[in-house]
Amino acid sequence: MSHTAHIPSHRKPRRSASKIALRAGVAGGVLSTLAVAGASGPAFAAEPVTETIEMPTITADLSTQVAQSADATQQAANSYALQAEQDRAVAKAAKQAKADQALAEKKAEAKKKAEAEAKRKAEEARASRSAERTTLSTASAASDVAAPASGSVASVIAFLKAQVGDAYVMGGTGPNSWDCSGLTQAAFAQAGVSLPRVSQDQSTAGTPVSLDNLQVGDLLYWGAAGSAYHVGVYIGNGQYLDAANPSKGVVIQDLSGYPASGAVRVL
Repeated sequence: MSHTAHIPSHRKPRRSASKIALRAGVAGGVLSTLAVAGASGPAFAAEPVTETIEMPTITADLSTQVAQSADATQQAANSYALQAEQDRAVAKAAKQAKADQALAEKKAEAKKKAEAEAKRKAEEARASRSAERTTLSTASAASDVAAPASGSVASVIAFLKAQVGDAYVMGGTGPNSWDCSGLTQAAFAQAGVSLPRVSQDQSTAGTPVSLDNLQVGDLLYWGAAGSAYHVGVYIGNGQYLDAANPSKGVVIQDLSGYPASGAVRVL
C-alpha cells in the first residue's frame, strides 16, 4: 500500500469525452448566436439614422433644385413665346407697310394720269375757244355795216357760249377770265353795242322789259336798276349765261334757281 493512499486526491475526476464534446457544442452555439447578434445589431441600429436624418435633407435640397429648374424653364419658355410674338408683330407691320406703300404709289400714279388727262382736255377746250374768238373777231372786223338784229343777237350768244368754262376774276375783262360786267361788255361789243363797264350802269343802259316778256339777248340784272350788283344775258328756254362767281366761273344756269330782278333790251 502506498504511503499516500490515505491522503485524499485533489485531482478532479476525469470527464468523459462525450460530455466534453457536448459542452463544446453548446458553447460554440452560444458564441455563434452572440456573434450573429453582435454583427446584426449595429446594422439594424444604423438604418433608422439613415432614414430619419440623412434622407430628408437630401430630399429637401433636391426639391428646391427641381423647383428652381422648373421656374427657369418656364421663364425661358415665356421669353421665347414673347420673342416669337414680337417677331410676328414686326413681320405683320412690315407686310402692312409694304402694302400701304404699294397702294399709295398706285393712287399717286392714277392721280398723275387724271391730272394729265384734265390738263390735255383743258388745253383742247382753250384752243377751241380761241379759234371761235378769232373767227368772231374776224367777222366783226370785216363787217362795214351794222348786222341785222337777229345776226347781232346770234353773235352775242355765240361769243358768250365760247367763254363757258373760263374763270371768274374780279375786274376781269378777258380773254380767259372775266367778272360779270366785263363779260357782258365784251359780248355786246361783238354786235357793235358799247355798254358801260360796271353792272350798276349796265342795268340802265337799255329799254326796261318785263321778266315775263324776255327775248334771247336781253341783259338781266340782280338788285335795283342803277345799283345792280350782278348781270347776265338771257339765252332762251329759261336759261341765262353769266360769269357767276370764283367757284363756278362762266356757266349757263336756270333762272328758276336764281331769278333776276329786272331786264333791259339793248339790241
